[in-house]
Amino acid sequence: MDSFELNKIVGAVLGTCLVLLVSNMTAKAIFRAEPAPDSMVVAAKPAEPTGAPQGTPAPSEPIDKLLQTASIDKGATAAKKCATCHTFEKGGPNRTGPNLFGVVDRARAAVPGFNYSAAMKAAGGSWDIEELNAFIASPKGTVPGTAMSFAGIPKDGERADLIAYLRSLSDQAAPQPGPPPTASN
Repeated sequence: MDSFELNKIVGAVLGTCLVLLVSNMTAKAIFRAEPAPDSMVVAAKPAEPTGAPQGTPAPSEPIDKLLQTASIDKGATAAKKCATCHTFEKGGPNRTGPNLFGVVDRARAAVPGFNYSAAMKAAGGSWDIEELNAFIASPKGTVPGTAMSFAGIPKDGERADLIAYLRSLSDQAAPQPGPPPTASN
């Protein structure tokens, strides 16, 4: 290798280093990591608590009203999202989550043989329609510390369909609510 070839290689390396150095200095001049001395910092006021647990979306319509038009068939389709972790058949095995047969109006953390999180055990109560609706909308917002990693179902109608399906999974399934009675004149 002669000196001319060596000079071309060294020149290319030095040229690349020079381009990188200039690019770095230009980027630092354009984008500052810290605020400029003459800039003003605005402190944000913390949000006022609203009384509802953080992360729990407010339902737009009452679940009882939504259940009047809910579809068990659509709920069975929506339940496919849950089938990764739960089973639905009577006497079915527990998976990552407990079996959901008969879950409506069942006490929380009551499936034998399933290891519930401490947060779920401490929550107490039962899975009535309102509790199921809130939990399915936002599991971690309703029971902070739950081991359930599912983000929730934000659509009111889809949750109502799922709850209608879960209501049908029982030895003594509760009837679907009908339309509200109309006043007769």
